[in-house]
Amino acid sequence: AYPEVRPILVRHEASGAFMAYAYARVTGRPGVCFASPGPGSANLASGLLEAYSGCQPLVALANGTPARTEGMGAFQELDTLALFRPITKWVARPTDPEKVPWVMQRACALARGGRPGPVFVDLPGDMALREARIEPYRSPGPPVRVRPDPAAVSAAARALADAQRPVIVAGNGCLLSGAGQPLRSLAGLVGAPVLTTPGGRGSIPEDHPLAVGQTGLYFTGPGKAAYDAADLLVTVGSRMEEFQSGAWQLFPAGARFVQINLDPGAIGQNWRPDVAVVGDARLVLEDLYDAVLRLGIDEPERVARVAEIAEAKARFLEAVERECAEERIPIRTRQAVHVIERVFGPETIICHENGGQDLWSYYWPYHRVLEGGASVPPGEQTVMGLGCVGAIGAKLARPGKQVVCTTGDGAFQMYLGEVATAVQYRAAVTWLILDNASLGWPQYLQMLEGRPTLATEFTHQPDLAAVVRALGAYGERVEDPAEVLPALARARRANAEDLPAAVVVV
Repeated sequence: AYPEVRPILVRHEASGAFMAYAYARVTGRPGVCFASPGPGSANLASGLLEAYSGCQPLVALANGTPARTEGMGAFQELDTLALFRPITKWVARPTDPEKVPWVMQRACALARGGRPGPVFVDLPGDMALREARIEPYRSPGPPVRVRPDPAAVSAAARALADAQRPVIVAGNGCLLSGAGQPLRSLAGLVGAPVLTTPGGRGSIPEDHPLAVGQTGLYFTGPGKAAYDAADLLVTVGSRMEEFQSGAWQLFPAGARFVQINLDPGAIGQNWRPDVAVVGDARLVLEDLYDAVLRLGIDEPERVARVAEIAEAKARFLEAVERECAEERIPIRTRQAVHVIERVFGPETIICHENGGQDLWSYYWPYHRVLEGGASVPPGEQTVMGLGCVGAIGAKLARPGKQVVCTTGDGAFQMYLGEVATAVQYRAAVTWLILDNASLGWPQYLQMLEGRPTLATEFTHQPDLAAVVRALGAYGERVEDPAEVLPALARARRANAEDLPAAVVVV
């Protein structure tokens, strides 16, 4: 009846939410998922929680308890509104079918508007059986953008003009607002190195002269050196949560702080700013650029800063190339991750999992993100499975793009059945499975504290490549470091024939 709506049947309800998350991330449009009543709806919770944390527009629908039997002990009865209210922007359960067009218009508007996020609509199972006059759907239109207070912009501009070593951190909100161009213009004007949070990757191409990687847990050499030396920190569209800030211990000593965020509630949530600017990131940066330009910049200082950044980056990039060229057994994760761009190209969409090994895909320049929508990270919840399954959603959203997911063996096994979903819908993704037969992140913490590795080792590990082949995809296991690049090249050739692939690197 609705050919423009393409349903995708997943093997687990949580996967629907994960795929909708990735769809939203790479397109900027709301992803939509659906679940059955009771436990089916409850299985969406981890995906909605991640979308709420990661500010991704997502509309979740469920076939809920019939209105006529609600409260009577109906089959699979669940108070879904109470369940999802804390982890969504809005929940609704319309009982009048004529109100459904308004509810859906409101759901889409709230998912995209302001700080984006998920909404949940529970549709009573008996409502569709009622006759009603349904108004045609009307789009809520584009999200409203909020311009900042000119006085706050002036104060931020003065702080930038006076700073000798400014650093800018671009967060998820910077990317979502499409603020990449004004971000690059402002950074170039003041000679500021730019770091991003995982959610902000793509705001500035990571081959840009002023791009120096990620912040917090994800620091690499030049970025950390520039950040530590800063006398002014400017964050754009980031709440600077625990991983992004190193548990709030990594504020540059003695620096002033300018915080730019669309959400007034995020201002001073942890670090207290010297200057707070509330508004849409793109509009704020445009206004801030004009204000700094009027004040003027010390040109010799700016040129010296840019030259210093370029020199530090050149030395570091050479060191990384040497490091990743060394082939060792067991294979080092950084080497495996570093060849992704060489095999799949610079515009590859990378989907990140939550684990100790695949953390290397966050580290610039082991993998580089060169455009918005080319990186699908989780929010601060880091639910396992989001990257593995989200890769399928990203490929369905962007079929012309190469899509690669870096994952540990633990996360991959949690959603192994979705390989069959990828095969069914010809979603030709490649999973780079970093197999250390363990849950590496908690095991690392156990070892760090001198504790036994309890319940973190897979003493029985299946042949994951064989399982992938049994599910209908291309699967290959690699133990020789010299075979990593050829194996990934074979995976790409399988993708070219619409076949998903997995390369298991031991």
